Amino acid sequence: MRIAIDAMGGDYAPREIVRGAVLAVKHLKKEITCVYLVGDQNAVLLELIACKADVGGYCEIVHAAENVQMDESPAAAVRRKKQASINICMNMLRDGKADVVISAGNSGAVATSAVMTLGRIKGVARPVIAMAVPTRRPGRPFLLIDAGANTDCEPEWLSQFAIMGSVYSRYVLRRENPVVGLLSIGTEDCKGNELTKKAFPILKALPGINFRGNCEGHDLFEGNLDVIVADGFVGNIVLKTIESAAKAIGGWMKEEFVRHPIRQIGALFLRGALMAMKRKMDPEVYGGAPLLGVPGTVIITHGASSSKAIYHAIIAGINAARNNVAREIEQRLGNPDAPLAAPSEPAPLVEHNEIPEE
Repeated sequence: MRIAIDAMGGDYAPREIVRGAVLAVKHLKKEITCVYLVGDQNAVLLELIACKADVGGYCEIVHAAENVQMDESPAAAVRRKKQASINICMNMLRDGKADVVISAGNSGAVATSAVMTLGRIKGVARPVIAMAVPTRRPGRPFLLIDAGANTDCEPEWLSQFAIMGSVYSRYVLRRENPVVGLLSIGTEDCKGNELTKKAFPILKALPGINFRGNCEGHDLFEGNLDVIVADGFVGNIVLKTIESAAKAIGGWMKEEFVRHPIRQIGALFLRGALMAMKRKMDPEVYGGAPLLGVPGTVIITHGASSSKAIYHAIIAGINAARNNVAREIEQRLGNPDAPLAAPSEPAPLVEHNEIPEE
């Protein structure tokens, strides 16, 4: 698999991006043909040297004279900066020089560059960001879609989100018959805003989709739903609230444990359980969010991504590309009455195992 990484995208680029690529080369050599680090040649080279890693033959620097900053207007920057690292990555994917694109940069710029360079899958109204989120059931995350690509949506778009999310859930998360819920303020079909009330009957009538109706915020982590559909405005707020809450809970627990010596002793006995809980809540294990609806594999990861997040984003990209999710979405949208059948020969998945301590 050939991976093109936007080495200049993200809050901690290029350091964490390069280190994540090095981790992938070290632990995924059987899966990777080459990792292309696209960015300022000198800056990327200095980070590779700092890693002191043997990546000979597996990493290649592709120089990019420009990059899109996190605070820039996505559409304007992508159009103006032809030699931006994200544009070069998308050109490589379009031209068949790469199989996957990974970026922790400006998510709007990534989506804009993908649509401008690759176009949209036939029948797709709007590409969408899908994010896997852990639940109480081990190994059964739900897919939140849309996680921020489309803040204002039409009801019909939500039906496409459900189809694309179901395809990804089936082929990559390996749910036999993905259960779909529409995020609203009540389970009754008459509840919600105008968008959800209009989308409900469309989703209910959609053949081949296992639609269970409306769901509420307290349903998210039960593990009974595989795909949760929302517009990008609501989805992005939900995602960032989850991330913030997890961080806050971790901080509160630490404060309380160190408040008294007896609690500190108790924390030593609970260390194993606390570490296991931390791993379950770790958003970086689910790495990156696929941009679904474009003819290629594009993974968007958080702007504050660490090397660990980049490593797992690469795994997500490999799994999506192996199972040709874009092709499956195109076939499904072209024949919405068809059941969401299992692939005849499912491609093996790369597991999101914990990275060994260096």
